[in-house]
Amino acid sequence: MIIKNSEFTISAVSPKQYPSDDLPQIVLVGKSNVGKSSFINTLINRKNLARTSSQPGKTRLINFYKVLFSKDKDSANDNFYFVDLPGYGYSKMSHEQQAQVGRFIEEYLLKSKNINLVIFLIDIRHNPTSNDKLMYDYIIKNNLPCIIVANKADKIAVTKVDTQVQSLQEILNPLKDLPFLPFSTERKIYIDAVMEEIEKHL
Repeated sequence: MIIKNSEFTISAVSPKQYPSDDLPQIVLVGKSNVGKSSFINTLINRKNLARTSSQPGKTRLINFYKVLFSKDKDSANDNFYFVDLPGYGYSKMSHEQQAQVGRFIEEYLLKSKNINLVIFLIDIRHNPTSNDKLMYDYIIKNNLPCIIVANKADKIAVTKVDTQVQSLQEILNPLKDLPFLPFSTERKIYIDAVMEEIEKHL
């Protein structure tokens, strides 16, 4: 899969603002500060397309990024969206703000007709939070296509990555029926496996 171009499209707060062109959507969910924006920037090989924030919980909009790609150098070009949902679980948000983020996420996941894949990011260094488990249960209950990505793999020794991924999967996805992959914006060795999963769903 070859990424050829990418652009920010819109920040949405309601379904009427979602793109109406029926392109496939690859959706990122995860807690605040898990690295969703950096994940997008790494996959599309752009430093600052997806806006990262030094303040967790600051992104409270649904951001759509249009990506031009081809399956290989001989294939025709096609498009999809990366959709960056607001991060949940930021402790400094008020209960009202956290509830609003929850409503944004749920409304999008229920009403978007073009979700081809949910990429659920967790932090490889920490056990899944109660909010992570709620998100996982919601994805499973609604039968959404999903892969789980254990991000920030550069923060632990490379020799411990596989064992830690297995341990996290035992906690979050004990049936082991979803792809569960490590990722790092620093160690590029994990990119191809994630891109292969995305390509399967386009």
